[in-house]
Amino acid sequence: MLYRFAFMKSSKPLTLLLSAIKTPLYLAQIFTGAKSFHTNPVIGSHLLNVMGLHVMRVVLAAAVTRLRLFCLRGFVPPDQRASFLRDGYLKIEGYLGEDEFRHLNDEVRSMRGEVRECIQGDTLTHRLLLRDEVLKKHPFCRGLLTNKKFSRLMKYTASRNSTPIYYVQSIKSNMRPGIDDPQRTFHSDTFHPTMKAWLFLDDVSDRNGPLTYVAGSQRLSWQRLKWEYRNSVSGSKLENTYASRGSLRITEAEIQKLGLPEPTAFRVPANTLVIANTHGFHRRGEAIGGPTSRLELWAYSRTNPFNPLPGFDFNWYRRASHFAIDSYLRYQDRKAEKKGALASWHIVADDALQALPMEKEAVAVAEQEALVSTV
Repeated sequence: MLYRFAFMKSSKPLTLLLSAIKTPLYLAQIFTGAKSFHTNPVIGSHLLNVMGLHVMRVVLAAAVTRLRLFCLRGFVPPDQRASFLRDGYLKIEGYLGEDEFRHLNDEVRSMRGEVRECIQGDTLTHRLLLRDEVLKKHPFCRGLLTNKKFSRLMKYTASRNSTPIYYVQSIKSNMRPGIDDPQRTFHSDTFHPTMKAWLFLDDVSDRNGPLTYVAGSQRLSWQRLKWEYRNSVSGSKLENTYASRGSLRITEAEIQKLGLPEPTAFRVPANTLVIANTHGFHRRGEAIGGPTSRLELWAYSRTNPFNPLPGFDFNWYRRASHFAIDSYLRYQDRKAEKKGALASWHIVADDALQALPMEKEAVAVAEQEALVSTV
């Protein structure tokens, strides 16, 4: 009993001691992609952000990214470079030939493997990591991801000469009515340029929630920098959990005040490739009607924003990245299991990527309702 009392009494000094020990790590993270105002007291410091710490990181990261983009400028044609730098995204409809797309589509829909699920509001996100051992069984998918033109396009938009992380991804919307999906709020993923890409295998419309992006919002205008500054000063006190952890949220009214154009919703046919700099404002569109889904090849790339070197594309680095992802996920599984809970990304049935069984029925209902409304 005396021991427990002594420990409780010393818990605050112990916490202070641990914080002091961690301070060099917190300071070092300023020069990495660490973004959380909440978990890093240096990055989230009110005083330091009043003095401009966050804004300085934003500006320096943007400058370093432009340097890397300049080094990789030969990877893509001039018109694509200009469009990406201006708008923050590229949209290429009919990216693959009809036969190529049909083979790829059939192959992806037949894939089986370790599928993980993340539940956010009413939305379920299912992903299958495209490791080397998976791609060996699927030659059309491997052929696309290793195609020189495609690979260079991914690397340029990521401002990094290394292979992105690829997944097969299924987004299932309206699965738990009444619970808001946090990804339907406009946001910036982090304080520096990052890349995400979608090769849609399904037609995308308002029915299954189109990706929506604010063109030009990735550029550092004076208005954008002031907005970043105001949010950083609030930092860890921001009410939104995602925002306090570095993925800042923004309302449509604020978007207008920044002088930005109306958001672009990517209502596109299957076989459309969209690549975006997710430092720009974007969101998952509302999915109208009942439960629905969309299937896609999905990629992301995020690196140390302060490293000016474009890097090199080594096979061992890609395999090491996959190993690190697997190790982290399994650690989270064990951690959650001890608490009798599920990890944020937990394993589900390997057919979870497939379209919802009720999807055809939902389409039929929507078509019937549209027909009735026109009578």
